[in-house]
Amino acid sequence: MNWKIIWKSLKHSDMRNRILAVLGMLVVFRILAHIPIPLADPQTLRQVLQNLFSSSDTPQLLSFIDVLSGGALANFSIMLVGLGPYINASIIMQLLTKAIPQLESMNQDGEFGRRKINQYTRILALPLAIIQSIGAIYLVRQSALQIGGIGDITANTSIMQWVLMVACLTGGSMLLMWLGELITEQSVGNGISLLITIGIVSTLPTTIATLYQSVFNGEASMMMFGHRIGIDEKQALLAGAIILVTIIITVMIVKLNEAARNLTVQYAKRVQGSRAYGGVTTILPVKLITAGVIPIIFAVAFLSVPAFVGQILSSNGSARLQEIGLKLSIWFQNPSAQTFAAGGWTPYIYPAVYFLLVFIFTFFYTSITFNSKEIAENLQKQGGFIEGVRSGVQTEKYLGKVVNRLTLFGALALGLLALTPILGQAFLESNIALGGTSILILVSVALETLRAIESRALMVTYDQYEQPDFFYDTSVPSDAATGARRLKFLPKRRNISDR
Repeated sequence: MNWKIIWKSLKHSDMRNRILAVLGMLVVFRILAHIPIPLADPQTLRQVLQNLFSSSDTPQLLSFIDVLSGGALANFSIMLVGLGPYINASIIMQLLTKAIPQLESMNQDGEFGRRKINQYTRILALPLAIIQSIGAIYLVRQSALQIGGIGDITANTSIMQWVLMVACLTGGSMLLMWLGELITEQSVGNGISLLITIGIVSTLPTTIATLYQSVFNGEASMMMFGHRIGIDEKQALLAGAIILVTIIITVMIVKLNEAARNLTVQYAKRVQGSRAYGGVTTILPVKLITAGVIPIIFAVAFLSVPAFVGQILSSNGSARLQEIGLKLSIWFQNPSAQTFAAGGWTPYIYPAVYFLLVFIFTFFYTSITFNSKEIAENLQKQGGFIEGVRSGVQTEKYLGKVVNRLTLFGALALGLLALTPILGQAFLESNIALGGTSILILVSVALETLRAIESRALMVTYDQYEQPDFFYDTSVPSDAATGARRLKFLPKRRNISDR
């Protein structure tokens, strides 16, 4: 990362305006996250949500949605649904692009085709936002009935109030999607990723406070230079272990996010007329975790279905269905220290199924995003081949073999990262939504944004690398250092008006 170029680019008004515009839109998002949905009794709603999110039995889906929405769920804000509909629409369109030949050919048509697919994605996000808005209100209502301890938060709402709530949530989701695209247009990072990251960062103070209360039981105490100040040795050891584990997980996630296998690709030399083309060697990087956090999002969504079905069956008149619903609710609830202490195999069902789903979805989504056949065909058309491998079918098989090996390790790593909040809840007896998944998002988006800023900074400061007014003698061999010295001492080209 070239920080000198980034700081130098801030002297240009264009770069400053872009960064300030992005910061302004992020501030608007945080303001919108605190605007509540119009409901009959806001005081009762606030008490219900406080009881809900302070409980260790809070569903994993609710905690995950609250983190990604930047606390909008805890505030019952108009941003509650967030970017979920747009993300789901994007995933659906990716699947349809591979399944429908017309969409696949449209995707290969270049910028025009991709714009049409993006337009279809926005259109699809609208009905998904309506469905998810209704589902989010109903999910919070059912969870509040069982965990909140106060009652039905929608007991006194009329049909028009339901329509108003759904309209507010749908409009908030569409507004957030529009803000994300406006941020992306500034070319200093991906807008959707930045909004999700800001939402996670905004929950850090609450998470730290929750951990502090879990460790120190609300006592005003601290550890300094290895001396005990108002706390016992057990609490100091636990606090040190939490800090050490957080640092280790962060370092591992950085390594996993940046890990890739670089395949050497050579291009055959060909001559057309008096010019020679090709004859160069490049690198084809294959990332260890190609799917990112999408498998975890899939797994959390699928895991919420059995518990949701269990809640519905529990209120059924049939005793048999009530028993099935009760078992589903017990099996697929978040395990805590109390459930593990009770013994038995029941607390291990949720983590085991969660890990298995993340593992399966990692392979599934990687097979969609990484098309070995398409890459092999493009290399063959461009006259390129992987070193030691024949072009065509052999290259396709080789790429598939490499990706499967990398994905095996990446799927295991993602599964372990997904389990970190559950392990934290089991040991600390507190509801922790921030875990390896959130840290993975923070790390990947931070690195992606810094690369985008550096790329934009290079474009802004490109005027200092102007071409000389003379031609170099190409017969004299030179290296990169010689070229850098020539550019360094090169006088700037004068304008015609200055001559």
